[in-house]
Amino acid sequence: MTKFRLAHLGLVMAAIGFTAAAPLAGLSSVAYAADAVRAEIGKPLQEAQKLAAAGKNKEALAKLKEADAVGGKSPHESYLIERTRASAAAAAGDNDAAAKAFEAVINSGKLSPAEQPKFTQALAGIYYRAKDYPKAITWIQRSLKDNPNDGQMHELLIQTYYISGKYSEAAKELQSSKANSEASLQMLANIQLKQNDKEGYVQTLEKLAGSYPKTSYWADLLNRVSGKPGFASSLSLDVLRLRLANGLLTKPGEYMEMSQLALQAGNPAEATKIIDQGYKKGALGTGSDAARHQRLKDLAVKTQTEFDTKQAALEAEAVKNKDADTLANMGYALVTAGKADKGLALLDQAVKMGTAKNPDAVKLHQGIAQFNAGKKPAALSTLKTVKGKDGTAELARYWTLNINHPM
Repeated sequence: MTKFRLAHLGLVMAAIGFTAAAPLAGLSSVAYAADAVRAEIGKPLQEAQKLAAAGKNKEALAKLKEADAVGGKSPHESYLIERTRASAAAAAGDNDAAAKAFEAVINSGKLSPAEQPKFTQALAGIYYRAKDYPKAITWIQRSLKDNPNDGQMHELLIQTYYISGKYSEAAKELQSSKANSEASLQMLANIQLKQNDKEGYVQTLEKLAGSYPKTSYWADLLNRVSGKPGFASSLSLDVLRLRLANGLLTKPGEYMEMSQLALQAGNPAEATKIIDQGYKKGALGTGSDAARHQRLKDLAVKTQTEFDTKQAALEAEAVKNKDADTLANMGYALVTAGKADKGLALLDQAVKMGTAKNPDAVKLHQGIAQFNAGKKPAALSTLKTVKGKDGTAELARYWTLNINHPM
């Protein structure tokens, strides 16, 4: 019997990606021990390997049929044929042939411990590429059983669940793996929208806005909190404050509305700053409403003069009447006007007074004012204490996100 020593077999495949662009697991070139085979098998097998090495994979597959035709093959001869076929078929894009060959090689028991997971990953990728998602999931899970910490296979499992419509499984995997990449969070948010999981979607959106601040995330988040059942209309100015902080005010009407609400809240300094920013951005002071914009600006300046004149008397009256709301609004206005020490002291007094109609709103404003005054640790500490169910708790949490991860 003539004996052949078979040539080194290289298997090189693309690395797993999070998208379908590269669905096969990465395999470095691996060598198997040289074993003797019968000449009638060894000769076409060698020729098939040479053809595959030259990139002629379809020709290699055709040549393997000569080896297939030989009867009485030993388990080792069958293994070498299937291993060669696995490489050539995968490279040729023949997913059906590749999958069968890979399964035969894996089940042969002849792979080394180092090779086994590589072939398992490759087979999972082949089924993924062939869009046979149930089998892809089976082999991905088998791969993860051998290597639970394989991040790439976790990502491929999530992707396969998602693309095959197994949204609950994909969401569970995303949540259990604590995936925090922007792509992972976006996928989880998309799944939650499909499942009408509004609470889960907002929680994921908060993570996106906090870790990857973008105007699109903030716009969605603030639109949702404003539309939440039970949201207090008195917090509209606070929503606009967050919109302004995240660059979401663009239209003249938005600047006008916010400045008017600031004036109604007794904060002409804030109204003036909003109007000035509107002018700077080109949203105000132009077009057919330019005169109206100017009148609002003049009103803000006039109101500030009146505030400065009457502030001491109004403060004394608020203290006498234990009017915590007036005192808190005044304190916030003073901080905005640059009188931080005085304003923060009044806010603290208002909180301790305990007579506010909405104590959580007062604490929310105290936290924002502390941040605006440059007292970040105090602001974060105060905002943690806001527990209201009318939108104040959400706004306090969003201010915390904004402070820690500004746009």
